[in-house]
This record gives sequence, C-alpha cells and structure tokens, in this order.
Amino acid sequence: MNILYFALIREHIGKSSETIERPSHVNTVGELIDHLESSGDNYKAAFAQPDLIRASVNDQYVGMDHEIVDDDELAFFPPMTGG
Repeated sequence: MNILYFALIREHIGKSSETIERPSHVNTVGELIDHLESSGDNYKAAFAQPDLIRASVNDQYVGMDHEIVDDDELAFFPPMTGG
C-alpha cells in the first residue's frame, strides 16, 4: 500500500510518502496508525493526536474504522486552518 503524509505529519516522519506491505493484523485506518506508531519516535510524534488527524483512502475522506486492503492509497493530514 502507498501512504502519503502531509504538512506537520510529513515533517515529523521525514518523508512525504512510502510504500509498505500491509501487516496481516492491520485491517483499518486506525490499526494502520497504531502499527506506524510502533515504527519509531518520529511516527509516534506524527500521530500523537489521532483524534485530530484526517485520513483518506483512494482520494475519499474516511473514518478511522474504515477497512483497508493491500492496494489502497492512504493519505494522512493534520488539522488545517484557513487564512
């Protein structure tokens, strides 16, 4: 699966995207975040406030309980404000 990171999340992780194999125990967006947080302190910092993070799967905004499959493209966005 391809994962895109934006804004502050990208800054914490240190890259704008990555491709990973979906672990067999990861079936939802929320479970993916939990899995990514175990990848290091930079991921833990990026997802420190999961209630504020927005996610999309295949260009559609979804909730954390949305089911994911191997060939999905996910994107994570921090809270944004206009100006």
